[in-house]
Amino acid sequence: MIGDGIEVRVLRVGRDGVRLGITAPPHVPVHRLEVYEQIRAENLSAASATAPPETLLERLRQKKRVGSGQ
Repeated sequence: MIGDGIEVRVLRVGRDGVRLGITAPPHVPVHRLEVYEQIRAENLSAASATAPPETLLERLRQKKRVGSGQ
């Protein structure tokens, strides 16, 4: 247990690794480290952006196209 509301369980142990299960309240975000780091970097980038809104909108559209494989 982590605090009162987060439970971590070992679901499976195998040759290729360990599978964990995490139960947490809906308001607690749970991410793998690499996803968390990407979210944090994007938030820092957005917070320090000085580009006009049109430029930011185009960047978002490009990321959506790349992420969806278009």
